[in-house]
Amino acid sequence: MLSAFVSALRTPDLRRKILIALGLVALYRVGAVLPSPGVDYANVRACVDQLSGGDSAGIYSLINLFSGGALLQLSVFAIGIMPYITASIIVQLLTVVIPKFEQLRKEGQSGQAKMTQYTRYLSIALAILQATGIVALAARGQLLQGCQEEIIADKSIFGLVIIVLVMTAGAALVMWFGEIITERGVGNGFSLLIFAGIASRLPSEGKAILDSRGGLIFAIVCVAALAIIAGVVFVEQGQRRIPVQYAKRMVGRKMYGGSSTYLPLKVNQAGIIPVIFASSLLYLPNLIAQLTGATSAADPSWWQRIINEYLVNPNNPVYITIYFALIVFFVFFYVAITFNPEERADEMKKFGGFIPGIRPGRPTADYLNYVLNRITVPGSIYLGLIAVLPHFFLSGSQTTSSIFGGAAVLILVSVALDTVKQIESQLMQRNYEGFLK
Repeated sequence: MLSAFVSALRTPDLRRKILIALGLVALYRVGAVLPSPGVDYANVRACVDQLSGGDSAGIYSLINLFSGGALLQLSVFAIGIMPYITASIIVQLLTVVIPKFEQLRKEGQSGQAKMTQYTRYLSIALAILQATGIVALAARGQLLQGCQEEIIADKSIFGLVIIVLVMTAGAALVMWFGEIITERGVGNGFSLLIFAGIASRLPSEGKAILDSRGGLIFAIVCVAALAIIAGVVFVEQGQRRIPVQYAKRMVGRKMYGGSSTYLPLKVNQAGIIPVIFASSLLYLPNLIAQLTGATSAADPSWWQRIINEYLVNPNNPVYITIYFALIVFFVFFYVAITFNPEERADEMKKFGGFIPGIRPGRPTADYLNYVLNRITVPGSIYLGLIAVLPHFFLSGSQTTSSIFGGAAVLILVSVALDTVKQIESQLMQRNYEGFLK
């Protein structure tokens, strides 16, 4: 594999793509530690160190994880790539309920360009909302609860607006970085930026667990992480290949078709999206309570006590059960939205394809739906177990923000596998040497 990387660097075109990707990732990490104007960086660092990495900000732990810790530091890239990810998911789901979006999706490249433009506009709007919420929590002292330091020096309206605008501009710049890496670099740009943010926290997270829990627990966590990585690699590579036969047909004087191929259905067809959905939904009640000022540490209301006990505490069995159930639900929901067996059956019938032993049309759609449901059941259970398993090894909100968490490991392994496959495919196009000889 190392020799293949050397061969990739020796290829001028591929070397240029790799350097572009690495350069933009490096710029992204620089912006992640660059403080926003009006933020007292020294006090922020003191608060983060005092609160053991800012784990008290549980409602934003997922965004903080994806941004590589930039959120709690209130840096220029504090929002990171989350607005674009959220906007992409929303636009993708809207294609089912809005006929215009469905029509644009079927128009090909021109329609996809318009969909991308809509996604950008929505990303900017979500970035403004997220930046406003984060700055409001920071100004109230609720972002890093328990810290007495003033992390925002200028709390005037003008000062807060400047911070919001800077964070929004940073989110737009990160979105541009991701698009440039995808177009001119190697791999999916947005996935690589998330990968870089999570991987950057690996040394500090490992040291924190070692210092707080001891060597034995640290060794157990490392073994569990390796086991999760092995399981993720095994399942992510697993797929059900449905054979498809294309009949021969004459077009003019040429004969087309007559080939045999297969339709791959992955075990984890939904990817990491259900985990993001479930985590966001669990954080929503506590987020609303904090933004509305309904929280009170001295005398919380009965519904606030319920939220703190069952929807905030990751060690509570009720929290783990709800989290697992939400992931399973969103797996089926997202697969049903993104994969339409009837459309696949119509496409196969249009081009003369059929599954051996299955009649084209409606029977093919029913068969694809039957196979997809049987694959989705173990896939959803696998994804739920990967997400909740770290809750039994880590305590507190470390399970939601740690790079040893299931979501982080799943993202790291999936992005690494996808990037390696893309580099290998481009390398094989040039000298027909893969990573394994």
